[in-house]
Amino acid sequence: MKSLTLLRAAAAVHAVAICLQPVFAGVYLNGSPAGMRMHEPTGLALAFLGLFQVLAATIWWRSGGRWTAPAVSLLILAGEVAQIAVGYSRQLAIHVPLGIALVGATVVFAFWINRVRKVVPA
Repeated sequence: MKSLTLLRAAAAVHAVAICLQPVFAGVYLNGSPAGMRMHEPTGLALAFLGLFQVLAATIWWRSGGRWTAPAVSLLILAGEVAQIAVGYSRQLAIHVPLGIALVGATVVFAFWINRVRKVVPA
Protein backbone atom coordinates (compact mmCIF):
# COMPACT_ATOMS: atom_id res chain seq x y z
CA MET A 1 0.00 0.00 0.00
CA LYS A 2 1.90 3.01 -1.28
CA SER A 3 -0.28 5.61 0.45
CA LEU A 4 0.54 4.14 3.88
CA THR A 5 4.25 4.17 3.07
CA LEU A 6 3.97 7.81 2.00
CA LEU A 7 2.14 8.68 5.23
CA ARG A 8 4.74 6.86 7.32
CA ALA A 9 7.56 8.75 5.62
CA ALA A 10 5.77 12.08 6.04
CA ALA A 11 5.12 11.39 9.73
CA ALA A 12 8.74 10.38 10.32
CA VAL A 13 10.17 13.50 8.66
CA HIS A 14 7.62 15.63 10.51
CA ALA A 15 8.57 14.07 13.86
CA VAL A 16 12.30 14.54 13.31
CA ALA A 17 11.87 18.15 12.23
CA ILE A 18 9.65 19.05 15.18
CA CYS A 19 12.12 17.46 17.61
CA LEU A 20 14.77 19.89 16.34
CA GLN A 21 12.69 22.92 17.35
CA PRO A 22 13.43 22.77 21.10
CA VAL A 23 17.11 22.29 20.30
CA PHE A 24 17.13 25.43 18.16
CA ALA A 25 15.24 27.35 20.84
CA GLY A 26 17.79 26.20 23.40
CA VAL A 27 20.66 27.37 21.21
CA TYR A 28 18.98 30.78 21.02
CA LEU A 29 18.34 30.93 24.77
CA ASN A 30 21.98 30.01 25.32
CA GLY A 31 22.93 33.30 23.70
CA SER A 32 23.42 32.43 20.04
CA PRO A 33 21.24 34.31 17.54
CA ALA A 34 21.83 31.44 15.11
CA GLY A 35 19.30 29.45 17.11
CA MET A 36 16.50 31.83 16.14
CA ARG A 37 17.68 31.85 12.53
CA MET A 38 17.12 28.07 12.54
CA HIS A 39 14.01 27.99 14.76
CA GLU A 40 11.90 30.35 12.65
CA PRO A 41 12.26 28.76 9.17
CA THR A 42 11.98 25.26 10.63
CA GLY A 43 8.72 26.29 12.31
CA LEU A 44 7.36 27.57 9.03
CA ALA A 45 8.50 24.40 7.24
CA LEU A 46 6.69 22.34 9.88
CA ALA A 47 3.39 23.86 8.82
CA PHE A 48 4.04 22.71 5.26
CA LEU A 49 5.09 19.27 6.49
CA GLY A 50 1.88 19.18 8.51
CA LEU A 51 -0.14 20.07 5.45
CA PHE A 52 1.59 17.33 3.47
CA GLN A 53 0.89 14.88 6.30
CA VAL A 54 -2.81 15.80 6.25
CA LEU A 55 -2.87 15.19 2.50
CA ALA A 56 -1.08 11.84 2.80
CA ALA A 57 -3.33 10.77 5.69
CA THR A 58 -6.44 11.70 3.72
CA ILE A 59 -5.28 9.71 0.70
CA TRP A 60 -4.58 6.70 2.93
CA TRP A 61 -7.96 7.03 4.65
CA ARG A 62 -9.81 7.26 1.33
CA SER A 63 -8.03 4.12 0.12
CA GLY A 64 -9.23 2.08 3.09
CA GLY A 65 -7.18 3.36 6.03
CA ARG A 66 -8.36 4.73 9.34
CA TRP A 67 -10.18 8.06 9.56
CA THR A 68 -8.26 8.96 12.71
CA ALA A 69 -5.05 9.59 10.74
CA PRO A 70 -6.32 12.67 8.85
CA ALA A 71 -8.22 13.87 11.93
CA VAL A 72 -5.16 13.79 14.18
CA SER A 73 -2.96 15.20 11.40
CA LEU A 74 -5.39 18.09 10.99
CA LEU A 75 -5.32 18.79 14.74
CA ILE A 76 -1.52 18.80 14.68
CA LEU A 77 -1.53 21.19 11.71
CA ALA A 78 -3.99 23.51 13.49
CA GLY A 79 -1.72 23.48 16.52
CA GLU A 80 1.29 24.33 14.38
CA VAL A 81 -0.51 27.27 12.79
CA ALA A 82 -1.49 28.52 16.25
CA GLN A 83 2.10 27.93 17.39
CA ILE A 84 3.43 30.14 14.61
CA ALA A 85 0.96 32.89 15.52
CA VAL A 86 1.78 32.90 19.23
CA GLY A 87 5.49 32.62 18.47
CA TYR A 88 5.48 35.75 16.33
CA SER A 89 3.40 37.58 18.96
CA ARG A 90 5.95 36.48 21.62
CA GLN A 91 3.33 34.86 23.88
CA LEU A 92 5.78 32.43 25.43
CA ALA A 93 3.31 31.35 28.13
CA ILE A 94 1.34 29.68 25.31
CA HIS A 95 4.17 29.03 22.85
CA VAL A 96 6.27 26.81 25.11
CA PRO A 97 3.56 24.43 26.44
CA LEU A 98 1.90 24.23 23.02
CA GLY A 99 5.27 23.36 21.51
CA ILE A 100 5.77 20.58 24.04
CA ALA A 101 2.30 19.22 23.26
CA LEU A 102 2.97 19.36 19.52
CA VAL A 103 6.28 17.52 19.84
CA GLY A 104 4.58 14.82 21.88
CA ALA A 105 1.58 14.50 19.56
CA THR A 106 3.70 14.40 16.41
CA VAL A 107 6.09 11.78 17.76
CA VAL A 108 3.24 9.63 19.11
CA PHE A 109 1.47 9.87 15.74
CA ALA A 110 4.64 8.80 13.91
CA PHE A 111 5.03 5.77 16.18
CA TRP A 112 1.32 4.93 15.91
CA ILE A 113 1.19 5.09 12.11
CA ASN A 114 4.22 2.82 11.89
CA ARG A 115 2.45 0.22 14.03
CA VAL A 116 -0.75 0.23 11.96
CA ARG A 117 -1.14 -2.93 9.93
CA LYS A 118 -1.63 -2.65 6.21
CA VAL A 119 -5.19 -3.12 5.02
CA VAL A 120 -5.52 -6.19 2.84
CA PRO A 121 -8.43 -5.94 0.39
CA ALA A 122 -10.88 -8.84 0.54
